[in-house]
Amino acid sequence: MSYSFFSRTKVLSICICVFVLILFAKLFLLQIVHRNYYSEEADHQYATPASNIFERGTIFFERKDAELVSGATQSTGYKIAIKASEISDGEAVYQKLSTISTFDHDTFINEVNKKTDPYQEIVHRLSKEQADAITALKISGVYIYKEKWRFYPGNNLASHTIGFVGYNGDELAGRYGLERQYNDILTKDQNSAYVNFFAEVFSNIKNTVTSDNSKGGDIVTTIEPSVQSFLEGKLNEVSTKYNTDTIGGIIMNPSDGSIYALSVKPDFDLNNFSKVTDVSTFSNPLIEHVFEFGSVIKPLVMASALDAGVVTPQTTYDDKGEVTIDKKQIFNFDKKGRGPGTTMQDVLTQSLNTGMVFVYQHLGKQKMYDYMMSYGINNKTGIDLPKETSGLVSNLTNNLKNSRDIEYANAAFGQGIALTPLETIRALASLSNGGNLVVPHLVSSIKYNDGTEKKITYPTSRVKISEKTSEEITGMMVTVMDKSFDKLSPGIEHYSIAVKTGTAQVADSATGGYYKDRHTHSFIGFFPAYNPKFVIFLFAVNPKGVAYASETWGTPFIDIAKFLLNYYQIPPDR
Repeated sequence: MSYSFFSRTKVLSICICVFVLILFAKLFLLQIVHRNYYSEEADHQYATPASNIFERGTIFFERKDAELVSGATQSTGYKIAIKASEISDGEAVYQKLSTISTFDHDTFINEVNKKTDPYQEIVHRLSKEQADAITALKISGVYIYKEKWRFYPGNNLASHTIGFVGYNGDELAGRYGLERQYNDILTKDQNSAYVNFFAEVFSNIKNTVTSDNSKGGDIVTTIEPSVQSFLEGKLNEVSTKYNTDTIGGIIMNPSDGSIYALSVKPDFDLNNFSKVTDVSTFSNPLIEHVFEFGSVIKPLVMASALDAGVVTPQTTYDDKGEVTIDKKQIFNFDKKGRGPGTTMQDVLTQSLNTGMVFVYQHLGKQKMYDYMMSYGINNKTGIDLPKETSGLVSNLTNNLKNSRDIEYANAAFGQGIALTPLETIRALASLSNGGNLVVPHLVSSIKYNDGTEKKITYPTSRVKISEKTSEEITGMMVTVMDKSFDKLSPGIEHYSIAVKTGTAQVADSATGGYYKDRHTHSFIGFFPAYNPKFVIFLFAVNPKGVAYASETWGTPFIDIAKFLLNYYQIPPDR
């Protein structure tokens, strides 16, 4: 008997413990996970008549100290709705309401005259004080409801990256940027307005104690808001000074692909995107458009030749200032020759096109093709943004019988092939990190509505160059910085910084040639060079009144580098 009694007591105790655990789990869901939902339902005075009040997850930026800052969130306010059949004197009602909120008289009277319409929304985004004041008037046919809408605290900040929520017909969803890419996560499923709590306690225990990620949540990005703001400030300065057609920049961690900032101008106010008249403004040239970037591509080809063992930094050639390939002349930027004894280091430092043709001729088509493709220039990067395109590199064909020397010669100094800015920074980052091809990305984690969190990891792959070659090309690019930008270096002279500029002609799609008076100026830099924390890519299309990228971007790049080194307190490395 005693044993049987003990057994029953034990079973009963276990059942009680299980019940208590389930109850606590449900209380956690009620008070923590669903607290906002039930808070809304508790506000009966302004309960919305709609079954699906707008609900959407937050897009967070992350400061360097891991503090989260809202980049896209929800705002809560109130709206006025009317039932026209209950309003006998529309003019009198308008006069009363207009003392509290401003709205169009004629539109209101027109809505009041629609006596058969049972529900018409008149005014949106009222404050609590306004809502209370209108309620106190007790006007027949006038109702106040709570509403929510998408709000972007930074206005223009990272506008192309965040994107916005808008209607496509009757569907409200993310239309660009992260809002579109992660729409399924950010969209919150709405439950029934009234939930039988105890029925939920005893139903589907598995779902109570496990994650249901289909319910969506918030996303945490790698964007550092202070870095993003600083970059955008510099882009605005350069754009204003040189009246650029398009201008953009990316700041990334070259070791793992985390993007701290990316921006393109012109941009737009996320809270007033409907005022944009040209919808092409919403597209993101950093991932959707391709450009011929010119000499910033030279380090990729030079690194290939170093790795293949066909040149060294000390290899020399006779620079005559021009060279003829397939009956076409290729010149240095100034059409001047440096003479015999010109080294490969001189080729990068002085950005000599003839020297890069020399490099290509020693590397050969097959090896150049294999190395260049390994940098991923013909593939999408895999960034977590919509509508990414890939580079136009068909001039470099693996069918050597149909390939022409002139195509490879031009590609050796960055003309004739067009890449997205993101493809370009990823390829060049591989020179800085030992030869790894990273996946540039913006989202580091997802915080689901059920209280769980998912950290997102991104793969890396190898390019063809070795770690030794990575260090060697880095040293050559550091020399470019030391010799070409020494007058700009005070304040960062104790840091090794690797750079290369590019000044490329802009292709004329109408003639198939190039504009003589339009250029794209680009700049790549990473630092501290031998253990880089940052890689920066900057570009400007058709800057006016300035000849070379070194003039356009030299000082802004140094300013950004100084800011990052100080902001992140990076110790000197030399």
